[in-house]
Amino acid sequence: MTSVALLAAAATIAAPACACEELRAGPVGIVTEVVDGDTVMLDNGLVVRMIGTQAPKLPLGREGFVAWPMADEAREALVSMALGKRVRLGYGGEETDRYERALAHVFVASEDGEEVWLQREMVGQGLARVYSFPDNRKCLAPLYLAEGVARAGRLGIWTDPYYSVRAADRPEEILARAGHYELVEGRVLLADEAGGRVYLNFGRHWKEDFTVVIEAAALRLFAGEGLDPLALEGALIRVRGWIDDRDGPRVEVTHPEQI
Repeated sequence: MTSVALLAAAATIAAPACACEELRAGPVGIVTEVVDGDTVMLDNGLVVRMIGTQAPKLPLGREGFVAWPMADEAREALVSMALGKRVRLGYGGEETDRYERALAHVFVASEDGEEVWLQREMVGQGLARVYSFPDNRKCLAPLYLAEGVARAGRLGIWTDPYYSVRAADRPEEILARAGHYELVEGRVLLADEAGGRVYLNFGRHWKEDFTVVIEAAALRLFAGEGLDPLALEGALIRVRGWIDDRDGPRVEVTHPEQI
């Protein structure tokens, strides 16, 4: 496979074709409270986690938790767009989480009668990142596009080093972010399969360098999309996920859209 084809494969993984019209209709309600930059409460009793995004986190009563940079700004932006407004929900996968929150895309009517998709607005303003799950993968392509424009324009969080894209060839810096959700970019030195998993290695010392691990369940999702992560050997990719420390810094990929 040529380098152009490899990069095309990576781009396909990052931004699969989808449309928000594919969502299932959910309930309608009025936003009575904005908890943070990705969570709202409705007058019908629903707590809605705005799926597909992750805004900077607030402590929300958690002892010792330090607010992420721009968490207040993200909440205030969502307050201005949604508080007191009637919204409709759209479901693109699992509808509730273990906290009994609704997992939905949220749409509010604007003054000119057009609908505003709150997830895309928050990402487009640089006040949230794309954050997806293997059981909720609809509408990600336009969110990735909005995120890319915001990042290129250095809007919102993209001016703060806390949210910088990390370099895969600096494993010590990535390891310092263990326990955090990060974007990491680099060239895959070796793509290998062992024990039912695929490993994307970004350095020669696999116990020290950054690694992406794709488990068997995720590989089935890749196969279902006609994607082969082994073809990413030699490709320059960006991956997002939670950093852990197991034989060096690594990210577990659970679905194709993380790459």
